[in-house]
Amino acid sequence: MTNNFIEEITWRGMLHDIMPGTAEQLQKEQTAGYIGFDPTSDSLHIGSLVQIILLMHLQRAGHRPIALVGGATGMIGDPSGKSAERNLLDEETLAKNVAGLKNILSKFLDFDSKDNNAAILVNNYDWMKDFTLIDFARDIGKHLTVNYMMAKDSVKKRLGSESQEGMSFTEFTYQLFQGYDFLYLYENFDCKLQLGGSDQWGNITTGTELVRRKTGGKAYAATTPLITKADGTKFGKTEGGNIWLDAEKTSPYKFYQYWLNASDEDAENFIKIFTFLSKAEIESSIEQHKEAPHQRLLQKTIAQEVTTMVHSKEELEKAEAASQILFGKSTAEDLKQLDETTFLDVFEGVPQAEVSRTEVEEGMDMIAALAEKTGFLKSNGEARRALKENSISVNREKVTEDFTITAEDLINDKFVLLQRGKKNYFVLVVR
Repeated sequence: MTNNFIEEITWRGMLHDIMPGTAEQLQKEQTAGYIGFDPTSDSLHIGSLVQIILLMHLQRAGHRPIALVGGATGMIGDPSGKSAERNLLDEETLAKNVAGLKNILSKFLDFDSKDNNAAILVNNYDWMKDFTLIDFARDIGKHLTVNYMMAKDSVKKRLGSESQEGMSFTEFTYQLFQGYDFLYLYENFDCKLQLGGSDQWGNITTGTELVRRKTGGKAYAATTPLITKADGTKFGKTEGGNIWLDAEKTSPYKFYQYWLNASDEDAENFIKIFTFLSKAEIESSIEQHKEAPHQRLLQKTIAQEVTTMVHSKEELEKAEAASQILFGKSTAEDLKQLDETTFLDVFEGVPQAEVSRTEVEEGMDMIAALAEKTGFLKSNGEARRALKENSISVNREKVTEDFTITAEDLINDKFVLLQRGKKNYFVLVVR
């Protein structure tokens, strides 16, 4: 083993519950451990990043990570932490989602390693699809009592007085399905450990119990705390929705900005959980940050580390360059380097007006661009005054009244950025 996995995740604040004997098992021998990922979408968001990083730590410590995509359990719906039954997915959607998850996970885990701890990717649909109800009831159901299953918090909450919906048989059996996953991996992949979020503790311990009762063997479990933010808002969400690991769903620029905007208190936790920097490096960064918090060293470090890990060094550099644009340090050339998605992300919420391509190709004078064609400024007179004051820029370069906007000024063959003063922006969209 290259390092002590439990010690590593403990100082990083990534350990919530642990079954007795787990740490000793991991120190004794190379151990296979798995985490299940729910295919409710064809991507994962940063809420799943903690679990991915947990598997990365496991692999770095010399153990064997198994990523399980829940193709079968995705058809049922996990009741943990839910107040209502989830919509069930059809097979076609599920197949698309499973393929998307496999693609995402392969960016983080080494499945091709020649070492004996290469990661494994499995789909529980492969072993559940031919399992008949009679066989499942006889071989699995008989090993766990209803009393044991009813005692789980996820079940008690849904059956308690605060729940109007109750709980369907489908969801009640979820813990049996997840328990069987652990048993199957134990018997077929010598997997002795299941990891997950703290809301999964009930389902995970059902698996360890099923392994014990069915085989007489010993299985282990550990969970991470659920990530919360100091201000009480939900981690991984913005007004625009989830922060996804897929660049098509959340651009690298927006991804980078999410970490950059973390509070100081959150940044102290995030740098331990979401980066692989050493304890000494992290402690040094926290101290430096406290000396000059306005420089936001922690946030910048996290944003750089996580964006590089999830996207690439190249995408990080683009995101950093795009971030400078709003601070007046960029040129027309910098603007033209932005792809359309990033440009729209940077200038999200900035007023826009559409103008025809013909007008731009023929040359649009500045008065028209500022006032009559766009309404950026209230009148032609105000436009002339602003131009005389030298306060108008086109694509970051100061212009005078005799300037004409042409096709050469287009960013991505589509946009022109107007600006009055330092912070007053306006986007021309050419159709």
